[in-house]
Amino acid sequence: MARVRYIGTEPVTVPELGSRIVHPDELVEVPDDRFDGYVCQTATWEAVEEPKDEKPPASLKKTTASVAKAASSSKEG
Repeated sequence: MARVRYIGTEPVTVPELGSRIVHPDELVEVPDDRFDGYVCQTATWEAVEEPKDEKPPASLKKTTASVAKAASSSKEG
């Protein structure tokens, strides 16, 4: 979960968060895949903690795929 701060001047009800009332300067957790939908509203929300990158780095993907391919090739021979 990512975290954002509400920087508006009046409390608001956020339907996406279960109709939760969010007060000025309050930190809230939002789903990682919705983080951009909040922080693009720069007059209302600011980023506090960005989503965690769940995907492995590209270099690890290649290494894992290469190892798997090499292992399967050596079994065939």
